[in-house]
Amino acid sequence: MAAGEAVTLQLGPYAGCVGSHWWGLQAAAPPGPAELGAGTLLRASGGREESRTPRLIALELKGGVGSLGRGAVCPEAPAAWRGDVASYVEQPPAGGASPRDRGQRMGDASSDGKSSSGTSLQDATSAPAQLDVSWDVCSGSSMQVWSDYLNVQLHPRSIYVIQQYNHNGESGRLEAFGQGERLLQEQGCVEELEDRLHFYVEECDYLQGFQVLCDLHSGFSGVGAKVTELLYDEYSGKGILTWGLTPVMHNMGDSQKNFYRLMNTVLGIVHLSTHSSLFCPMSLNGSLGLKPQPPITFPYINYDASLNYHSSAILAAALDTLTVPYRLCSSRGSMMHLAETLNFSGRKVAAAWASVPFPVVYGHSLPDVLHAYQQDLPWKLLSSCREQSVSCCFAQSVVLRGISKEGHTSSCPGKQPTSPLHAFETAEQILQQYSHTVFPGAFRLHIPRS
Repeated sequence: MAAGEAVTLQLGPYAGCVGSHWWGLQAAAPPGPAELGAGTLLRASGGREESRTPRLIALELKGGVGSLGRGAVCPEAPAAWRGDVASYVEQPPAGGASPRDRGQRMGDASSDGKSSSGTSLQDATSAPAQLDVSWDVCSGSSMQVWSDYLNVQLHPRSIYVIQQYNHNGESGRLEAFGQGERLLQEQGCVEELEDRLHFYVEECDYLQGFQVLCDLHSGFSGVGAKVTELLYDEYSGKGILTWGLTPVMHNMGDSQKNFYRLMNTVLGIVHLSTHSSLFCPMSLNGSLGLKPQPPITFPYINYDASLNYHSSAILAAALDTLTVPYRLCSSRGSMMHLAETLNFSGRKVAAAWASVPFPVVYGHSLPDVLHAYQQDLPWKLLSSCREQSVSCCFAQSVVLRGISKEGHTSSCPGKQPTSPLHAFETAEQILQQYSHTVFPGAFRLHIPRS
């Protein structure tokens, strides 16, 4: 089994967007034995292993969670109260029912509910099944808040709505880092957060640590600063992996809002990294500075960068892979072990790279693909920072998913290897050789074994 459980905190609307897709990936995992331990991120609901909910605390603003759809929150155990109980049901927002209410999970290609995300290399050329999903769902044009495409059930203690600030409108917005800090200095907010943390932590057999998904561009960066400080003080010795998330920014002509965004980002990076075991900014922005840069492009993905629904889906796919090292059933590596592998001399800020999808071609092996990328790397930088010299990389964690073992090597007895990569027998050896070639300055390399 995996090294232990983790509690996830989502702080802000865009963190909710990434989280919704990420939880959808967990729900789409095929049943039966798996390489990744579901118990790392999910908890058994009502004591039933077959019914799982995220071990999640999501902080949102008033009006930022919509109606959460029908059946989005798991019922708690029956209360001892014998008196009258009144139920209030909020109507779903205009624009149609959520994907969950349409009776089909987005991304499920087959009618029997089995996911096709684990397709092997040999099946890559088969025609994709047609999804029975309307165009507005596919495009994301009807998605107003992240709960519109949340297709898993949540525990009643997961959602914490901050009533002091509004999700929409010109006033009452959580715009500045200081606002977020002051919010988590109020005794009522702190006690509410601690109560929810204790609920999840106390039911864990072995707590690895905490995953913090935090909006960097808004006042939620201040919220995240105080949350990570609380975790650091209350749960000493546990891993705290923080992912600073920023949507693709548009209409940056408002100088005041642009200044707020920049200050929130800078202060967020400084404070979040201080109390985290490891901090990694993630965004499809070309830059997080004052001068806007075009968003990141991918050779095999056509997405609309103006839609949070699209950009957050890509980040969620990358995040699902980046967190593999401490979720593997066959690995005893923990969140803290991953953090200690990557941080060095107090440098706790990392950069994320991803190839979504990995550019493997049917009939070609892993050495064939990597040999073609000796000059240009096959992955893209997802941290909105300037690409540094390869000599600046001193530690890295590399994860490969989606290629069957038959495609790892292309050994032909009696045939001279076409490159040094073709001389190795395992995927781990191939990735190590390639990483040492393109990043010669890295003295630490972590490749989780499945």
